[in-house]
This record gives sequence, structure tokens and C-alpha cells, in this order.
Amino acid sequence: MVARSEDSRQAILQATLELLGVKGAQEPGTTVQRLTIEAIAKRAGVSKTTIYRWWDSKAAVVIDAFVVEYLPRTVVRTDLPFREALVDHLSSVVRQYAGMDGAVIAQLIAESQYSAETLEELHRRFWDDRRDAAIALVQRGMDEGAIDPTADPNLVASLVYAPVYQRLLFKDGPLDDSFAQSIVSMALRGVAS
Repeated sequence: MVARSEDSRQAILQATLELLGVKGAQEPGTTVQRLTIEAIAKRAGVSKTTIYRWWDSKAAVVIDAFVVEYLPRTVVRTDLPFREALVDHLSSVVRQYAGMDGAVIAQLIAESQYSAETLEELHRRFWDDRRDAAIALVQRGMDEGAIDPTADPNLVASLVYAPVYQRLLFKDGPLDDSFAQSIVSMALRGVAS
């Protein structure tokens, strides 16, 4: 029964990604706003009850599907010195956001502006862990002497990551490796020890 349940859970996540046009889609995807639990259930070959066994809302399903797709491609490496790890991580983030992952997270951010429940889900299932990982990476930079030890790690993380979200949401420039490298260079000049 456990294997069957996990198979159903994975089918639901895969169906959600396909419907959003992120992974394995045969046609252009729908939007987060237009996506329905019914469509996910039909695509996954499960009942709506099966979906609600794991998730209490459409937003929670979408966020979990996004996290499953996004996190393995945007790891924070611990085998590199701080600056290289930051450039590597930020480059992977902008590459993911340049594609359909970016469209999905932008839509989730938009949805969360109108729904306190969606905002809470986004924080709990995605943002809080990502923020903590970014702060830990900045703290590592402080420990390695690359960042002023009196700097606020949360603020430094915001200095690095906010331009990515600004460019993602306003589409005022490309999300590419040179952008990621420029952000790191500019931000670290300002907070160097």
C-alpha cells in the first residue's frame, strides 16, 4: 500500500508539472490560477480525495510540485569556497527561473498577494527553507572572511537574491549566468570585509 500511495503522490506531482507546462507537457501549460484539482486528478489518474489526502489546497500541490522540480537543480554546494558556491547557486537559480519554473514561481508570488493561505503555504513549503539556505551560505562567507562579520546575514542574502526576483517579476532583462555573476560581484563589493 505504501508503494502504491507514493506512486499516486508522484503521479499527482508529475501531472501538476505537466499541466503547468513545466515537465513532459505535450501542449502549452495552463496558469496556476486556472489549474484545478479536477484537472490534476484526471491527468494523474487518481481521485480528488487522493489529492486531498496529502494537500489541503491547489496552491499546496503546485508549490510541492515546483519544489520537487526546482530544488534538485538549485543546490547550494558545500564543496566549493563561498564565492564560487554563491555564483554556482545563483547561476542555477537564474537558469531555472529563465524557464517555466520562473513562470510558476512568479504566478505563485502573484497568487500569494491575494491569498493569505497561499502566502503561508509558499513560505512554509518553499521560501523559509530557501531563505535559511541563503543565510547559511552568507554566514559561511562571513566565516571565510569574504563578508564583513558585522553585516546582517539576512540583509546580505536579500541584496543578492532580490535582483533575481525583481528581474523575474518585471522581465526587465535576461536571467542568465552573466547576470548572476554581476549580482555577486556588486553585492560582495558592498559587503566585503
